[in-house]
Parts: sequence; C-alpha cells; structure tokens
Amino acid sequence: MTDVLQIRDLDVSFATDAGAVKAVDRVSLSVAPGEVVAIVGESGSGKTVTAKTILGLLPETATRSGAVILRSKDGASENDVVSVSKDQLRKIRGSDVSMVFQEPSTALNPVYTVGWQIAEGLRAHDSKLSAKAARARAIEILTKVGIPEPEVRVDYYPHQFSGGQKQRVVIAMALVLDPGLIVADEPTTALDVTVQAEILDLLRRCRDEFGSSIVLITHNMGVVADLADRVIVMYQGKIVEEADVYSLFANPQNDYTKKLLAAVPRIGQRIHAAERKAPVPHDVEPIVRASNLQIEYPGRMGRPGFRAVEDVSFTIAPGEVLGLVGESGSGKTTIGRAIAGLTKVTGGSLRVLDSEMNGMKERSFRAKRSSIGFVFQDPASSFNPLLTITECVAEPLKVHRKDLDARAVSLRVGELLEAVQLPKSYGERYPHELSGGQRQRASLARALALNPKLLIADEPTSALDVSVQARVLELFAELQAELGFAALFISHDLAVVDILADRIAVLYHGKLIEEGTGAEVLGAPKDPYTQRLLASLPVPDPVAQAERRRVLAELLAGTAPV
Repeated sequence: MTDVLQIRDLDVSFATDAGAVKAVDRVSLSVAPGEVVAIVGESGSGKTVTAKTILGLLPETATRSGAVILRSKDGASENDVVSVSKDQLRKIRGSDVSMVFQEPSTALNPVYTVGWQIAEGLRAHDSKLSAKAARARAIEILTKVGIPEPEVRVDYYPHQFSGGQKQRVVIAMALVLDPGLIVADEPTTALDVTVQAEILDLLRRCRDEFGSSIVLITHNMGVVADLADRVIVMYQGKIVEEADVYSLFANPQNDYTKKLLAAVPRIGQRIHAAERKAPVPHDVEPIVRASNLQIEYPGRMGRPGFRAVEDVSFTIAPGEVLGLVGESGSGKTTIGRAIAGLTKVTGGSLRVLDSEMNGMKERSFRAKRSSIGFVFQDPASSFNPLLTITECVAEPLKVHRKDLDARAVSLRVGELLEAVQLPKSYGERYPHELSGGQRQRASLARALALNPKLLIADEPTSALDVSVQARVLELFAELQAELGFAALFISHDLAVVDILADRIAVLYHGKLIEEGTGAEVLGAPKDPYTQRLLASLPVPDPVAQAERRRVLAELLAGTAPV
C-alpha cells in the first residue's frame, strides 16, 4: 500500500433508545502521501464520525465494520484501526496519525501549561525522554508554528493565548511526533478571517515542510478551495461525489454539491428581500447615534483599564441595517452590548431610542428594553435548557406584556414560530432537541416577540452550515423588509454582512477606520486593514483563491499597491 490512509467499506452505527442509527454508510476513500483531502458536508453528514474512526475515537455506543488502514510514516508497517488492540492504538496515535480539534479551548487542559501538554505526547511515546529534552522539543515546535517568544510562552496556560494562538498550540501538539497524517476537524470555524488565513497557511506548511498528509473536515467551501487537493462530498452518511478541487468547483456533478456551492455567501451577493425593501430614510432622527463614543473596562488588582472602544461615531436610521465588522477584540460586540444597555458607556455620547446611555440609570432605561431585540451568537447557551422552545420565546412577552393572558401569549408564540418557518410542534421541544439552524430561528423568533424597533444580531450565523446559514440570512432579510426594524448586524465575515447591510462600518482596535455602502467599503477599500480583511476572506473558487492568497501575501509584506 502506497497510500497513507485507506478506508474500505466503512459502516458506523450508534446505539440509541430508539434503535441503531447509521452515521456512516459504506464509505471508501484514500489519502496519498503529501495530499490534502477535504471531506465536506453539513452537520449530520458523517464527516466527523469518519474522521474520528481514523483515530479510534468513537464512543462505546458505536459499532464499526469495514477497514481503516493506516501506514506508518516510514512505510514499514500498516495497521487496521478498526481491529487493533488498545495498546497498539495508543502507539499509532500521535506518531502515525494525530488530530486537530475544532475547539482548541476544550482540547487544551486549562490547569497545565502548553509546554507540559506538548511534552505529555512526547513522554507517552518515549518514557526515557528527559524533562529538559521534552521542554526543548516543545519550544522548537512552538517556534515552527509561529508562537512569539516560545521560550517564555512555553510556560503559559491556555487562557493566556488568543483563539488563533490556541489553535496553533493544538497544531503544535499534533506535529510534535511528526505523524504521517493529520486529521483537522473544522480547524478554522470560530476564527476571524485574518486568523483563519494564518491557520490555513500553517496547515499548508505542515504539508510542504513536514511532509504530512491532511484530512480536512469542514463545511466552509472557501477553506476547501484554499487548501485542498481533492474533495469528498458526504450526505447522510454516504459519499455522493469525489473529484480534484478544480474539477469539483468548476463542474460539480451531484445536486447536493451544487446546492452547497450555491449557498456559500459571496461579496456582492445581495439578498432579494433586502433589495425590495423601502429606501432607508435619512431625514429622520436615527434610532442609534454614537458621537465620539468611548468604552473602557476598569483595571483590576492595580492594572490599568482597557479602552475597548475609542472615539467612534456612527448612526443607525429607522429601518436600516448597519453591518459592523472586525476581528475579535476590535470592539464590535462591546458596542452592541452598550447599545442594549449591557455595558457601561464611559465617554462621548450614545443615544439609543432617544435615551442617552452615558450615565444611564437602569430604572429609566428599563421601559426601552422591550424595543430592543438581541440575537446571540450561540443560541444553545442563550436558551434555558429546562424550558421548552415555546416557553423560551414567550419569556419576553411574560416579562413586558402583563396585559396578555396565556391564550394571547400562546397565539403570539405560534405566529412567531410560523414567521421563522418552524413547525408549531417544535415549540414543545427543548433546545437540545433542535439543530443549530433551528435553534437560531427560535432565537430570532424570541428577539422579535415584542416587535422591536432595533435588533442587535451578534455573529448569529458563524457556527452554522453554509446552507443553513443561507436560509437564516434569507429569513432575516425577509423579516427585516416586512417588519421594518433597524438592525446592527455584527460579524467578522464580510460576505455575510454584505448580503444584508445597507452600510458597513469597519472596526480595528476599537476605532472606526472605514464606513460606507458595501460597494464602497468592499468594492474599493481605502484602509490597508480593510484590504487585508478582504484578501483574507476565502472564496469558493480555487483559481480566484490562489490570486487572493498572493494579494494577501503582498499586503502583509507591504509590497501591494494601495
């Protein structure tokens, strides 16, 4: 066998109270040395189950059949992961195959330094390795994955790193034993576009400099176009299409693949509902007016305060959607929370619904809260798990509309669920019984329960599959055009914001550096930071993406024309 990995007729089923559920159905695939194979599909397609089978990480409730043949990096041995002993599996993990998990915060142990955690993998495979040698190897691998000051930061704990740096640490742990195959499960899902570009570049280096093959699990077709050599499309546990990356994007054969590609948001792709809505009035008093806004978080234990927002000015007119974009730490969520009265304004002026938020007293603003809706990034954590969806959506009505009896509340909840295209019967389910997209629709229904004049949506689609994301965005645009509420749409995805927003404001380190229509800001960006953001956004076209990668490299090197 010359391939690094061969999967033959793999079946995986899970035992449940309702009987066996088949997650993977007769899947066969291979990965050649130095090849990047992307497995794509929506949640529930079987791609992550397939990936975990490669490392023998399935739970005890799983039943497997077929073969998963791994070749060692030196080519001297082959092992069938499905049938090897637990002792042999431990030897294979790390040395022959390793995994980069989706969420580095949960993959890293918070009570140990990153150096200790990297060394743990080394010690597991070489018990005679000295602590000094293990530390030196940890520093060396942290250097290779681009962690600054590795000699110092090797002794840092996970919480002392940013999200992108934590993902680099997880990649370092995967590389430290120089495996022949790396399985990367959604390695960039929760990252900003600029950090995502850095992680993709690092994975590319893993292939080119370390000689590793990569199995990339993702639903982001832009990431696939940027990194993959070959693409395998899965749907309901089966492989429905397989092709090299150029053929798949240029001429997809399967209807499901075509649907996936069509759902990917693109710059300049305006949703029809947003185009049909009435023009935004600019001769009326804005719903939100920020003038030289400052927000500072107080320091603790003798440390100075941190200024998250500095000298920011903007307006949101009635019926207007303002897109607020920027990386993590840029201040966009802080501004959204300040508008909702959840974060204190420390300087300048912020008027929301004719109320001044600088020096605002909660008692005086409480009556205005019913006019503000909030859609959170993660509906799973924003819903009370002990309440049904009906009870969650009804909560704002019970708090603010004491005049409504139980029957009126029930009717209103039914109307809201229908408006967001959820069957009324779903109201009797609990949040964990809904998919991510269904929960986000329910979150939108709850935000609209009181017919708000202003809706704040904070990264509402960042964790959703592309087709689910496309439907949620269409729904948002349709409801906004129909109901006419103003909206602050916060995101780090420029294409998503461009789909919905009338105007776009770009934040960088707490400052507003560029503002205008989508055509102005994204079509002809003036600020170098906006140019970098735009070049960092992967597009679902491998030819165009290669050109974007070249432009980004020039921008980062300071050689690109401005």
